[in-house]
Amino acid sequence: MNRRQVLLGTLGLMLPATPVLADRREVRYNFTSSFGRALRNSGTLRYAGKKTVSYRTLEEPGTIIVSTRERALYFVLPGVNAVKYGVGVGRRGFSWKGAAHIQRKATWPSWYPPEEMRKRELEQYGRKLPKMMPGGPQNPLGARALYLFQGKKDTLYRIHGTNNPSSIGLAQSSGCIRLLNEEIVDLYNRVQIGAKVIVI
Repeated sequence: MNRRQVLLGTLGLMLPATPVLADRREVRYNFTSSFGRALRNSGTLRYAGKKTVSYRTLEEPGTIIVSTRERALYFVLPGVNAVKYGVGVGRRGFSWKGAAHIQRKATWPSWYPPEEMRKRELEQYGRKLPKMMPGGPQNPLGARALYLFQGKKDTLYRIHGTNNPSSIGLAQSSGCIRLLNEEIVDLYNRVQIGAKVIVI
């Protein structure tokens, strides 16, 4: 096999067989491993990773602010700092803005594509989505998911991981906010149920 075939095989077919393996400390999720460095060196990967930045806001520490224009998610820290994560956002016609709160957090969540999405994917692209896909490394929701509600109503939008690291920085989703798997794990560990989420 040539280098490209090896790389694609590593990304697609050689992922851990179970979520338990992917949670072990020595297993990296998307691009901090050797195949990830190869992606970065080839110029395929646009994103260098999360960082702590100066960030002024009137919002309380623990708040999440998503800038769809910047393709960035800020987790507000005490003082004038925030952790800045690169994200993928909704494509044209599927993006949304507003305020919500985190009602639920899930580890290796199952995916239940909405009926509207299943119909759209079948009609436009000929892809038949399952009614439910169990959690795991191949699942589009990735390693963790934060469920966004407005009051008691589920917005159906999520902040979640991704099994497609090259989508970070792009507008490709159906409205959800994507992070690298290792970074959604970091955010998941920081954020509390009830935390405010602002999408601008």
